[in-house]
Amino acid sequence: MILFSNFGLKLSKMELKNTFGETIKALREERDLTLREVASVLKIDISMLGKIEKNSRKPTKKFIESISGYYGVSEKDLTVAFLSDSVAAYIVDDREFIGEIFKVAEEKVEYLSKRQTPEK
Repeated sequence: MILFSNFGLKLSKMELKNTFGETIKALREERDLTLREVASVLKIDISMLGKIEKNSRKPTKKFIESISGYYGVSEKDLTVAFLSDSVAAYIVDDREFIGEIFKVAEEKVEYLSKRQTPEK
């Protein structure tokens, strides 16, 4: 049995519309795996995995890396799924400002990137 793969399969847009927890739960269920089996391989507590699947606990970067390798899906896609959950949770009540929020956020990312890059 191959536990980890490097296929890096892309998640479909439909899967990315789901929350991070729903996505990893669906990946587990598609493979007919139990929480106990996945938690054992990833060396995490079963209840922790269950809470992540229910979106009541946030995954660590290491967890996202491990679970993407285990399921053979793109780490980038799982990271995007998680981060987009966080962004959506903050702006769900301010939908009329979404365009402006993303524009300013993009500008801030550019600014912060330049600050973190040492000048040559």
